[in-house]
Amino acid sequence: MASEESLQLNLGSLRSTMSLTLHTHHASRIWRGRAPSDDRPGIVGLSGYVSVMNKMKRGAEQDDPYSDWWMLRIEEKLEQTRAILKALSEQIEQVLAGVPSALSLGENLNVQPVKLPLFVSSQLGFSAVYLLAEFDDLARRLLLAHHAALIDRSTLERWLNDGAHALRSLFALAQQYRYSGATRDDFAANNAAARAATEKFGPLPQDVLDGTRRSRFAPPIPRLDQLRAQADARVNEEDPVTDVEGASELSGENAPI
Repeated sequence: MASEESLQLNLGSLRSTMSLTLHTHHASRIWRGRAPSDDRPGIVGLSGYVSVMNKMKRGAEQDDPYSDWWMLRIEEKLEQTRAILKALSEQIEQVLAGVPSALSLGENLNVQPVKLPLFVSSQLGFSAVYLLAEFDDLARRLLLAHHAALIDRSTLERWLNDGAHALRSLFALAQQYRYSGATRDDFAANNAAARAATEKFGPLPQDVLDGTRRSRFAPPIPRLDQLRAQADARVNEEDPVTDVEGASELSGENAPI
């Protein structure tokens, strides 16, 4: 038994090798981003976005309510980006449906795709990886449709730019995130750290500040879980049904089920 307990205590963290395969230059450019130059500002790529998401998750784990607020904003932006890519995908599906039945168009795959390693530790980071994979698939089909004379050059460029802009807009929003350094305890005490955070980053919605509204991917906060458990316990204590006298009144044949 002692050896089994020792073995359990020595268990490490789970790891999985992950990679993303891209077939188009359009998607690979979004992955890389663009370094700033004298005449052009830089554009953050997917790897930069993922790095910010990892920091944002750590901020939420440290009970920073602003990190929670940013997770909600990014989650909403992800849904908007997904909707744009879905609409573009439906448009190209309609175009490809116009191919005569006598003609068969195979998948438009790169003979030498690029395989990129992934190091993602946040769910909101993974969500963007899926969107980039969708954009790569969209670009492949758009290029095929243009090659097969189903859409013209201007339509090809416009739809590619719409998809790329949606992703870059998501990454640009994430770049604005900053860790506040304040916790919910600071706000409860209204101390200097909380006042400085409010002055720098603005006020927060009350449901975000008290932790009742969080991203569905927000990490657990033990302190909040403990407070909710205490609140549930108080409610149970005040519940008249659990009172001995009240319970005896409901013990007859007419007691509700």
